[in-house]
Amino acid sequence: MTRTPRAVSFTGAAKTFGDVCAVDGVTLEIERGETVALLGRNGAGKSTAISLLLGLNAPDAGTVELFGAPPEQAVRAGLVGAMLQEARAVPRLTVRELVAFVAGRYPDPLPLARVLDLAGITELAARRVDRLSGGQTQRVRFAVALAGNPSLLVLDEPTAALDVEARRAFWDSMRAYARGGRTVLFSTHYLEEADAYADRILVLDRGRIVADGTGEELRHAAGGSLVAFDLAGRGTAGLELLPGVRSVEVRGDRARLRTDDSDATVIALAGLGAIRGLQVAPASLDEAFLALTGAPHERETV
Repeated sequence: MTRTPRAVSFTGAAKTFGDVCAVDGVTLEIERGETVALLGRNGAGKSTAISLLLGLNAPDAGTVELFGAPPEQAVRAGLVGAMLQEARAVPRLTVRELVAFVAGRYPDPLPLARVLDLAGITELAARRVDRLSGGQTQRVRFAVALAGNPSLLVLDEPTAALDVEARRAFWDSMRAYARGGRTVLFSTHYLEEADAYADRILVLDRGRIVADGTGEELRHAAGGSLVAFDLAGRGTAGLELLPGVRSVEVRGDRARLRTDDSDATVIALAGLGAIRGLQVAPASLDEAFLALTGAPHERETV
């Protein structure tokens, strides 16, 4: 029996700009119906990977396929909708005119009223696109991405410029759309969004996939828990040898142990009498991200 092609397939994909290898032999697959977050620090290659996925750039090596076809073919067939940061407002058109025009380019678009409602811009329909605020413009970009009823929705920093309430409304709409079996790939610098709304998180660093899993799996891979306590004048010798401990960090008079087994670590600390100011907490996704990439996350430039 012939297997249904995956929504997204990268096989050894690479892209170089001058001396910079922006995407370095990436191999990954995204199944139909998955919602996947793409994380990466400044210069990690997220934007380049998205451009390869959309057919805006061709890989120098390897292949990229969407639904078993080259990206350009999938885009022409109306299977892909994209929300990109660099998109510019179209002068003089109203929101309704712009969304209707884009919807008309697709073979099976969503009803216009449904698109405006999902994007939360029904009340903006008669407004000119070039006279909207940053947050309103972002919601119009979402509507444009949805208009064609695509099977794959690609969202690049979708909640940038949105306030907290608008961000929550956006994710409610995205989940409502994804429930119909659509595939969603989004990049974000809000790590809590990736944790809350993605079935799976991909971490890209220096052009390579360095982690692939759920938020819980990523936290465990980076050291599942943090155990902190006051040193109270005692040294740190031997702390790295305690059960479960992966790393030891000292901030002032306080030690932070990253551990795979917090119970065993705490029992061992109690045996040493080192439990003053004891705190045990699961590692956050931010901490897992920093451990996996080795550097703070910043805004993407490549």
